[in-house]
Amino acid sequence: MCRTIDRRQFIERTALGAAGLVAAGTAPALARTPQAPGGMFISLAPWATARGVGWPEQARLASRVGYRGIDYAWGPVKEAGVEATRALMNELNLVPTICNLPTPNPLNGDDAAFKARMATMADDAAFSAAIGSRRFQLVLGATTPGGRPKAEHWKLVRDRLAAVSEVFVKHDVHLSLEFLGPLVFRAGRGGGGRRGGGPPDPNAPPAPPVPFVWTLTETAKLCEEVGPNIGVTLDAWHWYHSGGTVADILATPRERIVHVHVSDAREMPPAEVQDNMRLLPGEGVIDLVGFFRALQQIRWTGGVACETIGARLDDVAPEEQARLGLASTRAVMEKAGVL
Repeated sequence: MCRTIDRRQFIERTALGAAGLVAAGTAPALARTPQAPGGMFISLAPWATARGVGWPEQARLASRVGYRGIDYAWGPVKEAGVEATRALMNELNLVPTICNLPTPNPLNGDDAAFKARMATMADDAAFSAAIGSRRFQLVLGATTPGGRPKAEHWKLVRDRLAAVSEVFVKHDVHLSLEFLGPLVFRAGRGGGGRRGGGPPDPNAPPAPPVPFVWTLTETAKLCEEVGPNIGVTLDAWHWYHSGGTVADILATPRERIVHVHVSDAREMPPAEVQDNMRLLPGEGVIDLVGFFRALQQIRWTGGVACETIGARLDDVAPEEQARLGLASTRAVMEKAGVL
């Protein structure tokens, strides 16, 4: 029986041809995927397509299978240190592509918590720059906390991200915001009737969720208000389930897209979509050819990671997950003419 795991669990576990081509253990070795003439390259996302493998074996697996980069986990890399990480990346000819912004999340908590988090932000940026990464990622909530009005939360998020931007720009480091597109993320129930400050009233009905930012267009708008080094993680899954179009990508300045995730989806009612239902690229209905051609048209360059979260790869060995992720991603990129 297949086990299902949600996206946040995958992210937490990080810190500790095409789909259907072959059964586990039978795939031929893949040559290292070249960087596209336009500068796109495929990066391994271990929490999705090398599950259960720790650092530094994640990096060795990525190199062995043929990836050009790796979306690395902060904890073990920081523990290994700058010199060891740089040496490993040089040995394996890998790019340390991007990392989730270390916790705690600067958008959560009160002003005192934010001030405490900012005290270590410069050190985080310096470490990222020193290992040659210069990119962090942060997932945006699709609703406001406690039913807070959108305009009020927008200002808080904008002002806090602007403070992060000021620190990061000194180290030439970028922060990439990932929006959550499926309806499930903006249709959840709030708690205790809370509308802002003060404790929740246990006798009040739950506050209806207040949608925040859940599309490429609004995420790019937020980035524009924050700073020059704040951009978007453009995830094809979230783009598709938010109703995103190729025109939305074409309207986004290339410098505002920092990183790309790719997976595929079956056709189903929006209310039934869960985040752990992802398919390998090319197995579903997302227009990935149009997606990549739009990125090429705006002359975007950067890392592309297969993020097939869910039961699709549950019964596949980690190295075979990585091979399938690379093969399927490469296949759709080749079909789009960007590799």
